[in-house]
Amino acid sequence: MQFFKEFKEFAVKGNMMDMAIGIIIGASFNKVIDVLVKKVLMPPLSLMSDGINLQDKKIILRESSTDQAGAILAEEVSIQYGALLEAFMDFIIIGITVFLVVKAMNRLRDKSQDTKDKTVKTPKDIQLLSDLTELMQEQNRLLKANSSTK
Repeated sequence: MQFFKEFKEFAVKGNMMDMAIGIIIGASFNKVIDVLVKKVLMPPLSLMSDGINLQDKKIILRESSTDQAGAILAEEVSIQYGALLEAFMDFIIIGITVFLVVKAMNRLRDKSQDTKDKTVKTPKDIQLLSDLTELMQEQNRLLKANSSTK
């Protein structure tokens, strides 16, 4: 019963929905990056490298063998380093994109939490804390002024 109670709290807090949305967006983002690498970046790289297709690059450890009828007796064994290079390119592009998105979001968050910046509406909790800080500073100034005059 404790497990179900904890799961219900987890689901109600919104964490589960946030995770589901993140996974769905991540899967879609992965498709976009895959197309970007394979259909946009790789063709010019292939053209610049004299038509070399990275995806086809491999180190053959054992050739495939066929019998006289053309039936495959043994499959080819190879290390496909071209696919690995494309995966690294995917990873780098995703990493840079996520970094830029997080950087932009942090900049917006910092701007919204700056109580002196009036171009962006400050959230109420940050504004209340700022107001409390200003009141406490004013109170401290008044107390110091009163104690120094005595």
